[in-house]
Amino acid sequence: MKPLILITNDDGVDARGIRSLIDIARSYGEVVVMAPMCNASGSALSFTGMRPLRVETVSQESGCTIYACDGTPVDCVKIAQEHFCPRTPQLMLSGINHGSNASINILYSGTMGAVLEASMAGLQAVGFSLLDHSPDADFSPAEPYIRSVIDEVLHNGLPAQVSLNVNIPVPPDGQLRGMRVCRQSSARWADSYEKRVDPHGRPYFWLTGRFECDDNGPETDQWALENGYVSIVPTTPDHTDFRMLETMEKRIACLKF
Repeated sequence: MKPLILITNDDGVDARGIRSLIDIARSYGEVVVMAPMCNASGSALSFTGMRPLRVETVSQESGCTIYACDGTPVDCVKIAQEHFCPRTPQLMLSGINHGSNASINILYSGTMGAVLEASMAGLQAVGFSLLDHSPDADFSPAEPYIRSVIDEVLHNGLPAQVSLNVNIPVPPDGQLRGMRVCRQSSARWADSYEKRVDPHGRPYFWLTGRFECDDNGPETDQWALENGYVSIVPTTPDHTDFRMLETMEKRIACLKF
């Protein structure tokens, strides 16, 4: 029996990136797609708990059924597993995202929120992102690398609750230099809310900001992407800083209460 592959994203069911990923995944097995009805970027691990969810069938043909859900990417993973997958998926794929999910972006990403949710549920999960925000981005140069990662995970698997965050650059010369396994670069978004006034004279605020990263050594995902490499970061939901465990134990031991 061919593997069942579950696919979602955060750019919405009509995004060009997810259509490219569906085309790739169909050569590996049966595909079930459950994606947000509209753009859900930045939704991270959020889910819907205060209203009912609606699901619509977008298309249904041999080996591939596409659904749209009016919730978040995490909602899509949860509801697809329980109600729309005929059996447990052998692989869950998210993307291909329009824009980077490297470094600190993983904490905000709906693409990777779905991946983390799937891995916590016991699925093999991979998120793919292309560093191009344009709606008509060309995903074809990324295809050989995406296929290589899918082949690797299907054949060798991943440890429990470990997923992969795969980011693909768009070098100025169009030439990708290969793949590198990296650690997540430490960075931040310096956010600001720009105050504006609408045509009716009412104030509103628009999120702006800039990406700040000083941690770009050759072992980081940012270095890899800036130098034309596809970055692969093994990722887990565990946010424990193991470097601080012993230090904090000593500090807590000195407290009086």
